[in-house]
Amino acid sequence: MAQREVEHTPDGRWIVVDGRRWRRQDPALPEDVAARLRSHLGRARAAVRTVRREGTEAQLRAVRERVGLAKRGLGERGTPWWEQTPEERQARWTDALARLDELDPPGRS
Repeated sequence: MAQREVEHTPDGRWIVVDGRRWRRQDPALPEDVAARLRSHLGRARAAVRTVRREGTEAQLRAVRERVGLAKRGLGERGTPWWEQTPEERQARWTDALARLDELDPPGRS
């Protein structure tokens, strides 16, 4: 798959991919936390694909909530990270990781 060109807006809050603007991941995220959140996001997105083929509407809502929770943890949804204090930002990603780890523990296949 070809690498897409990603641009950043001058204020650093957004990325632009194929002409569409997306909120950038919170730059204050420690790399290990960001990696764990991205891992949860990838697993949740894969679960959405599987559940869309084989699951129920309730299961689909649940896995989509996991996607949303990971994106909120990354700062891509919810209150914009640039409007939060450093303490609020850390609480956001800490809470998201704790909830995601409960729903889908690390190392679980």
